[in-house]
Amino acid sequence: MKIYDLIQETCSALLRNKARSGLTILGIVIGIGSVIAMISIGQGAQSSIQSNIESMGSNLLLVYPGTQRSLGTQVRSSFGSAKSLTMEDVEAIAQQTNYISYVAPDQSGRYQVTAKGTNTNTQVMGVTFAYSTVRNVEVAEGDFISDQNVNNISKVAVLGPSVVEDLFGEDANAVGQTIRINKITFKVIGVTEEKGSSGMSNQDDMIYIPLTTNQKFLSGNEYLSTISIQVSDQNLMTMAQEEVTSLLLDQHNISDSTLADFRIMNQSDLVESASSIADTLTILLGSIAGISLIVGGIGIMNMMLTTVTERTREIGLRKAVGAKRKDINLQFLAEATMLTLIGGICGIILGWGIAAILTKLDVTTTKVSMGSVFLSFGVSAAIGIIFGYYPARRASRLNPIEALRYE
Repeated sequence: MKIYDLIQETCSALLRNKARSGLTILGIVIGIGSVIAMISIGQGAQSSIQSNIESMGSNLLLVYPGTQRSLGTQVRSSFGSAKSLTMEDVEAIAQQTNYISYVAPDQSGRYQVTAKGTNTNTQVMGVTFAYSTVRNVEVAEGDFISDQNVNNISKVAVLGPSVVEDLFGEDANAVGQTIRINKITFKVIGVTEEKGSSGMSNQDDMIYIPLTTNQKFLSGNEYLSTISIQVSDQNLMTMAQEEVTSLLLDQHNISDSTLADFRIMNQSDLVESASSIADTLTILLGSIAGISLIVGGIGIMNMMLTTVTERTREIGLRKAVGAKRKDINLQFLAEATMLTLIGGICGIILGWGIAAILTKLDVTTTKVSMGSVFLSFGVSAAIGIIFGYYPARRASRLNPIEALRYE
């Protein structure tokens, strides 16, 4: 059988019963569309998580205080519950390590902030100038905290865009205005660029003030909340972490690393863990959507078996005039494959459209990869072959004499 004749005969057979063919194709469209949409949601989540973590800074090691554990005990409380990190630790890391580019200490706490009859409760970070480099904080208006502000214990503040909106309204010019943090007046010298949530904190809902000012007027102590360390090269992250760990153990006179009163979080490990979770989510979403593809394949098999029964006399006549078994097999297999290919193309368009709409409406971040498109298209073709094989084989094995007698 020539290819042109095969295509013509296949189209004619499918158009003979448009409603049934359309409903069968619809099952594949829904299945393929669901798979692409679900995978795009999972991949979008993975991309969003990675970008948010990386927006915290590059090649980061984050040192947190942790409760020292006594011998014989098994309980250790969460990050930040102890007061164990000081500026002496920061100076030691900056002066005695080999793989470090910048070190940025900070001290944080939540306080009530007021301005012109408005108020908000937000996180206030006492920082140094290095913090903007290490944690990738960019200023949209004005200036960031300078070393001079830190040395002079200046009462100045840099606001995140969410804080500006809460205190002064949307699109307000906050630079030069004053706010009160815990009843202490501060002058606004800058507003940071919008960054969004990193998963652990909302970097737009923060106020930055000089570290020394925070220690003297707000917290009343010298202990740090975090030490952010930027490593010079990503390939040196593990070596730098080991070096900082060893140094801090010596600084704190701790001989057993299991009794350390601090913890170090490696950004690379954090990204890897988040990516692993997102990959699992993508596989789960794709698998759930893939169930509808199996249902669609069963629908194709059901339709083709019905078609074989309806066209039994036609099959007998074809075989009687010389059609070979492989010709009959190929004809019905082509019909099933064409159904799934049409459904696959429409499903890809549908899935892509759903992903685009979800992103456009800010429902969630989606990312359609060409790999998922090719995979879906290949799966749709495979479904046509797999679920169309049995009906085609059954048609090709019909006895021509019995087929001609069929009513």
